[in-house]
Amino acid sequence: MNDFLQICEVGLRDGLQNDPMVVPTEGKKRLMTGLVEAGLSYIESASYVRPSAVPQMGDSDEMMRWGREQWPDLLQTGLIFNQKGYDRALESGCRAVALALTVTESFCRANNRMSIPESLAIAKSVIEQAHRDGVWVRVYLSTAWVCPFEGPTPPDRTISLAETVWAMGIDELSVADTIGYADPVAVGRLMERLGKRLGMERLAVHLHDTQALGLANVMAAIQAGVRIVDASLGGLGGCPFAPGAAGNLATEDAVFLAYKLGLGTGVDFPALMGLLPLVEELVGHPVGGRIRAWYDNNQR
Repeated sequence: MNDFLQICEVGLRDGLQNDPMVVPTEGKKRLMTGLVEAGLSYIESASYVRPSAVPQMGDSDEMMRWGREQWPDLLQTGLIFNQKGYDRALESGCRAVALALTVTESFCRANNRMSIPESLAIAKSVIEQAHRDGVWVRVYLSTAWVCPFEGPTPPDRTISLAETVWAMGIDELSVADTIGYADPVAVGRLMERLGKRLGMERLAVHLHDTQALGLANVMAAIQAGVRIVDASLGGLGGCPFAPGAAGNLATEDAVFLAYKLGLGTGVDFPALMGLLPLVEELVGHPVGGRIRAWYDNNQR
């Protein structure tokens, strides 16, 4: 495997969507500018959902349009759940969508308001249209390890759904520990199995830190061969429809871990850390991953 760890920064979407503060669009633009200047080349900035359901994402169309104008070469994704979301994404200039699917039936009905077969049918239709439109497609597999309603997810169920979705011709698959209850052994074993079946190059992990195992879990994924990691600056985030979901793996923790392992990220670590006060200004509360206390102490 290569010695580069690609960070998918999800703070502007998964980070802010679960924060009680509705950050003004101009504040988001300041943050996105800082992220790009710090070296992040892969950013999820939008979610095409009803603003009444997730008011924090009410400006997704503007954020996508603005980002595309500012950085045409940036891999900027927008989260969608259905055809309506896909149509909105295209109208706002989005050329890379992230489609959310779920491994467990209970969470699928709670989050997508449909059954797994129904969601797969929609996904197949949207992915086929994306192929025709030349749009890049990522798929999230939520509750890949643990479901808030059904408990531990059988690995074979996750693998079966992953293979079904992979056969649709997607560009990337992000395997998600939606509520942060996975353990390192389970993460490593599942990603090894998926890598052998699908190839590791286009597999990502999306990990939360609910039980303080985010870094241990990402380490297990890296050891299994994963080289794409979702992370959120300051550890912001969670899932508004998943009871018990805490913040995502902090981007600064993932970048520092990569440095300690000798993996490149293309990210300027001091510049990244310098954005944390801006995040705190925007959301109105302290943020920061596990590395922040050490870093701040060493800056004095």
